Amino acid sequence: MLPIASLRVRVSDWVRAALPERTGGVAAALVTGDRAHVPRQVTEDLRASNLAHLLAISGLHMGLFAGVIFASLRRAFALWPSVALRWPVKKISAAVALVASFGYLLLSGASVATERAFLMVAVMLVAVLLDRRAISVRAVAFAAVLVLLRRPESLLSAGFQMSFAATLALVVVFQAVQPLFRPGRGGALGSAARWIAALVVSSLVAGLATAPFGAAHFNMISHYGVIANLAAVPVMGAVVVPGAVLAICLAPFGAGAVGFWIMSQGISWILTVADTVAGWPGARGQVVAPEPWILPVLVMGALLVLLWQGRLRWLGLAPIGVALFFWPSSPRPEVLISADGGLVGVMTSEGRALSRPRGKSFVAGIWLENDGDGADQAQAFARMAPGQTDKVLEFQAVGRRFVHVLGKTGLGQWQKSCAPEEVIVLSVEAEPPEGECLWLTPRALRDTGSIAYTQDGERVTTNAGVHRLWSAR
Repeated sequence: MLPIASLRVRVSDWVRAALPERTGGVAAALVTGDRAHVPRQVTEDLRASNLAHLLAISGLHMGLFAGVIFASLRRAFALWPSVALRWPVKKISAAVALVASFGYLLLSGASVATERAFLMVAVMLVAVLLDRRAISVRAVAFAAVLVLLRRPESLLSAGFQMSFAATLALVVVFQAVQPLFRPGRGGALGSAARWIAALVVSSLVAGLATAPFGAAHFNMISHYGVIANLAAVPVMGAVVVPGAVLAICLAPFGAGAVGFWIMSQGISWILTVADTVAGWPGARGQVVAPEPWILPVLVMGALLVLLWQGRLRWLGLAPIGVALFFWPSSPRPEVLISADGGLVGVMTSEGRALSRPRGKSFVAGIWLENDGDGADQAQAFARMAPGQTDKVLEFQAVGRRFVHVLGKTGLGQWQKSCAPEEVIVLSVEAEPPEGECLWLTPRALRDTGSIAYTQDGERVTTNAGVHRLWSAR
């Protein structure tokens, strides 16, 4: 709605004006979901250190936000025994936290990830209101059902898979080790040891649970992500989120600067951690895109380990092992042709070679990422056979001769031919010469979509056999 959108813009400007330039953009992203002012280098550092999830308003932020309000209200009510002993302060705190979380959902733009996080938090708080166990496998399952009823397509999204994988793993693991974290033993030193142990266990469990999904969707794995999260996530929960809540609460009294100062210190620390870890050698690794069957098999094995009771649950390690064993050898297409004829890529012994050093950078980046290739587009172009221009390129693959002709300049330079085993790809429209070659112009590719040639020479098109009610075909 327009009033809420206008409010988001005003709040984003207010937050950025109240904080230094280094931390203002990140703070605005955490409060309103507006990431337009986060510097590109900061985003890259957060990705390389596996801290990019801190920018997206998801389960961590919504849970911390609701948790801070819930815990703060309960402790405040406890200061008045006459109120604490006569009123259901736990339920009142849960109700206020639920309303505040809904307000946070609207203020943040109500993205899919934030909506999913709110539903999960709402299930937990409603369970408190109904005197049910707030954190359990049933609560996680119920939240997942609500999310899928609302947005069934989110099942295939990285956000849904990573969020619920981390939540389910944490709930199951902490239910199993709960006796080890019971308070009251060892005094202050024992409490500190339990807090540190809980932090380490939660980071390890969440990192292991989300790593396969992050690798499958983003073709990247952060080798030092656990270390970065151990250093940054506690600061997010103990400093940044409480500071944001305090700033919002004190803003009507003109004292919001106190909360913003606290928030800025925490964000500054997180950015320092991200920059430091991203600079370590080998901080980021590339992962090839898995075959379609690998991730479902891995998930089924993980669910068997987490949800089954008794020793038979460890049988789930077998499909996990099979999936991880075959993942690195997942085949990639030998030849890729973009949907507009503007880019062609062929697999070589050095990795995928691209037909142009710049332009079509989004498509080029996706191809290289799915190959698990860390090269940039210029480096991939250099893998093409030497002596060729970037207007007409020729190469042999899967028993065919491919020719990529770029623009009208390329048409003028190309020695026209159309043999039966030739595939001619053009980025502009042109009449085909005499012959039986496969002539691929932008108009022809609109019908087929992008094209891939497998290692066996089979041609696969993205639009093959696709018929939709809203399409003309």
